[in-house]
Amino acid sequence: MIQSMTGFGKASLQLPTKKITVEVKSLNSKGLDLNVRMPSLYREMELGLRNQIALKLERGKVDFSIFIESTSEQTSTKVNVPIVRIYISQLKEVYPEADETELMKMAIRMPDTLKTERDEIDENDWEQIQTVIEEALQNILTFRKDEGESLEKEFQLRITNIRQHMTDALALDPERVQAIKDRLQTAISELKVNVDENRFEQELIYYLEKLDITEEKVRLTNHLDYFLETINGTEANGRKLGFITQEMGREINTMGSKSNHAQMQKLVVMMKDELEKIKEQVLNVL
Repeated sequence: MIQSMTGFGKASLQLPTKKITVEVKSLNSKGLDLNVRMPSLYREMELGLRNQIALKLERGKVDFSIFIESTSEQTSTKVNVPIVRIYISQLKEVYPEADETELMKMAIRMPDTLKTERDEIDENDWEQIQTVIEEALQNILTFRKDEGESLEKEFQLRITNIRQHMTDALALDPERVQAIKDRLQTAISELKVNVDENRFEQELIYYLEKLDITEEKVRLTNHLDYFLETINGTEANGRKLGFITQEMGREINTMGSKSNHAQMQKLVVMMKDELEKIKEQVLNVL
């Protein structure tokens, strides 16, 4: 079953002193374009995390975020008291008439007045975060599979429409052949010259063979069957589906160039329209 590259997954966990939230979203891309946002405390885990995401999602433009919200009354950010006192002392020299409250407001805005104590990674916390990451990745995979089911139904509809248009076009073939014969005979009669009937028939057969679309019909049918076979495969197959649609386009274009019949050409245009809709959606397939 095919999967879409478009998806969204989210998971969260409440710990005693913090809330962990992981969000991951993806759009289509030729390869894996991964953007990771996470607290600086866990940056040393980023390389392993990227490998973990790549194994799960394979392709797509992926935005991955970890949010840590503190729910504790304690904070790791503290006022750097000695620095603040130095600033107040210096400000008194510049503004001796200012009161203490005003000086405090100015001093606290100065650089280095707040300091953050760097915590060490708690292995237990990271294990908890890993469970949330796995849940979020599983959620986006489920989303991708659901989107893949919708894409599969869309592809089956478009393939059915192309088959029907091709069948309708082939039904016009006897009429097309007769129209070509009549047109050639009319053109020759207008020349008012004697024509060897046997030679005329031979040339006509040769001409009609060049306009025959039986081979294109067989190849296009094979491509349509292969497309359906591929979307039912077990591996990521977006690139393969793209190659198959290119081959389908070649056969449809050749039918159009050979048709030499107005109604048949209309049906070929309708086939091209269905194929373009397939191509647009194939870009979303993993």
